[in-house]
Amino acid sequence: MKKLLIIGFVWPEPNATAAGSRMLQLIKLFQKDGYTITFGSTASKTETTFNLENIAINTVKIELNNTSFDDFIKELNPKIVVFDRYLTEEQFGWRVSENCPNALRILDTEDLHFLRNARITAFKQQTKVTLPILMNEVAKREIASIYRCDLTLIISSYEMKLLKKVFKINKSLVHYIPFLVDPIEPSTIVTLPSFEKRANFMTIGNFRHEPNWNAVLYLKNDIWPLIRKQLPMAEMHIYGAYVPNKAQQLHNVKEGFLIKGWAENAETTFKNSKVCLAPLRFGAGLKGKLIDAMKYGAPSVTTSIGAEAMHQNLPWNGFICDLPQDFVDRAVELYTKKEVWSEAQKNGFTILKKCYDKATYEEKLLKKIVKIEHKIEKHRLKNFMGALLMHHSLKSTKYLAKWIEEKNK
Repeated sequence: MKKLLIIGFVWPEPNATAAGSRMLQLIKLFQKDGYTITFGSTASKTETTFNLENIAINTVKIELNNTSFDDFIKELNPKIVVFDRYLTEEQFGWRVSENCPNALRILDTEDLHFLRNARITAFKQQTKVTLPILMNEVAKREIASIYRCDLTLIISSYEMKLLKKVFKINKSLVHYIPFLVDPIEPSTIVTLPSFEKRANFMTIGNFRHEPNWNAVLYLKNDIWPLIRKQLPMAEMHIYGAYVPNKAQQLHNVKEGFLIKGWAENAETTFKNSKVCLAPLRFGAGLKGKLIDAMKYGAPSVTTSIGAEAMHQNLPWNGFICDLPQDFVDRAVELYTKKEVWSEAQKNGFTILKKCYDKATYEEKLLKKIVKIEHKIEKHRLKNFMGALLMHHSLKSTKYLAKWIEEKNK
């Protein structure tokens, strides 16, 4: 029996976050390859947590700084351990290494946290992302985590290039795997609501995610007033989990700016909307909302950051604009011109087919894992930096954890 343990910083919420959708895709990939999967997390479950037991995933609540995890993982004895971001690798990587030294350790970055951090800093300072800003404290921790693992999954081709060229990460340690999308059948496309049957603009995103909240403010203050002048009957619908009071205060029926909150059925939401707006001014990784817009036939207007690494220079599913007035004009054009809207919708289907083919990327990842597993000792010997970091940096993490453990007794 092939056993796989996933250690999650949080429980997957595929209907609330792109990271949750990504995790569910990876789970299904490994299930299809015959793995029995256990998902463990120190976090508490929420009302939007996906019920993993419904898809035959074992779940376990694990504790930080507690030897109970050592006993648990020894008994489980997984063949592979996946950390869902560098934070969980920092917390549990040394315990996995000590108790299951032969287990393949895989880091799924979701997106590069240090890149997102650098872009937030640059945005607030109204400057470009320079090398000093990029090489922040999070970068040091996240890059160290990449070195300590046998393989790291990267969702963005831009981030792959950044790691290889700027941080000189060996290609054997990183693997590109974007969102995994099932083929969109022609029979499905023809059943999508037409241009005439759709109405209003929409955006969606977890309000706890700073790039999403900033985009909502940008829409409210700079984008939507100008669109509303040209389209006085249109509405802007804002969807997302964890709506704070400050967001509720933006709700204004007279202005047509509506905070809808949690979308119980994101698919229906996209299918009923005419245009998706995503004016993201910082962030990293791939944008789940823009993938969903393509899947459900809603053309989008986004920024260079929003579309980064998402379309391999293929014509976009709408328009990419960084200036407010340009963004507004293209949004109105998509909303009012059927032929432009229809062409944009077709572009989205083409991008999904050529850039996110599920079968292709699943096969490549599984082959990479098998290759490393068969030569795990040789693979690790080539990664001396990883061994060095495992020896030194994790010693401090280890003994801090042990100190906390003793203190808690």
